[in-house]
Amino acid sequence: MSIISAAILLFAVMDPFGNMPLFVSVLETLPPERRKRVLARELTIALVLLVACLFVGPFFLSILHISAPSLGIAGGIILFLISIKMVFGGTDQMFKDVPDGEPLIVPLAVPYVAGPSATATILLLVGQEPSRWGHWLLAIVLAWAVSAFFLSFSIKIAAVLGKRVLCAIERLMGLMLTAISIEMLLNGICTVFEH
Repeated sequence: MSIISAAILLFAVMDPFGNMPLFVSVLETLPPERRKRVLARELTIALVLLVACLFVGPFFLSILHISAPSLGIAGGIILFLISIKMVFGGTDQMFKDVPDGEPLIVPLAVPYVAGPSATATILLLVGQEPSRWGHWLLAIVLAWAVSAFFLSFSIKIAAVLGKRVLCAIERLMGLMLTAISIEMLLNGICTVFEH
């Protein structure tokens, strides 16, 4: 997988368009002067967690004796389930319990940006080709930067596009993610039968 392909995959699982209404609902409760600071802090925390997953992930995989094929199969199944939710709706219900007050780490950084799907994808990438950690790091930063750009203007974008257009974009990304997840699953199964 190329850096661009990995970045597109990560961008799809970070799902900034699907998360926009969620970001808007949290940010609208904050004073306007605090929104930019909170958003910058939460996005930075999310990036740190994603990068930490890249470097700490292989250590945990080796401790648990998880092979690359099994990780590919598990990752494909997880991504498939997430993509189904994106296509048919329901991602807004996955993390509906938002704590009162100013958010800190939860729910904006985790799980909206650095959620289970993003961390599972990173583990999958680094688990299959750990020597390419530099490429995966660049892919993470690229996907995060594009997601952060859209989420930084989430209130304005949501107001311009409306919920229907955001929903349509999320479903298109879900369709793309479905194909990627099936490809991962098939690659994992093929690898098992080759050995």
